[in-house]
Amino acid sequence: MKNFEEKTIQSTKIFDGKVVKLQVDEVTLPNGHTSKRETVKHPGAVAIIPITKDNKILFVEQYRKPLEKNLVEIPAGKLEEGEKPEATALRELEEETGYTTDHLSFVTSFYTSPGFADEIIHLYLTENLIPLEVKKDLDEDEFVELIELTLEEAEQYVQTERIHDAKTAYALLYLRLQGMKRT
Repeated sequence: MKNFEEKTIQSTKIFDGKVVKLQVDEVTLPNGHTSKRETVKHPGAVAIIPITKDNKILFVEQYRKPLEKNLVEIPAGKLEEGEKPEATALRELEEETGYTTDHLSFVTSFYTSPGFADEIIHLYLTENLIPLEVKKDLDEDEFVELIELTLEEAEQYVQTERIHDAKTAYALLYLRLQGMKRT
């Protein structure tokens, strides 16, 4: 295996925001030349595949400002400092869907955009949804609508680009490969 490692010579922080940080690194390339790399630093996130007792998947529809449109997605959220991914998954499930669970199964972790960002998403599955007696509040700047779809309906949403994000497409592929019933 070839070594394609780029060694950092210097890092310059450009922006430190609520969700992301931006830095520019000067690097030495494998051929000895130098270059610059712009990197979005992200604390990581979780996503949850919530399956109801009648074999439907819970999604949330929300407006995504960078895209200027609504998307239908699996529930997800950013890791808070010091928070374990499983705790974040449970918190986001409760806030966004009004359900909790007594069992989250870890599926996998994956990078969202490794060409310019270090964001990693930890994907969980739950098939034991328990309605909350008292709904949790969403973040003050978060507005979502809960949607229940079969796997077949969700795949149709992919074709019409109502589902158009990588984490949700990844989750649907996982379910298809696991043989989820198409009801």
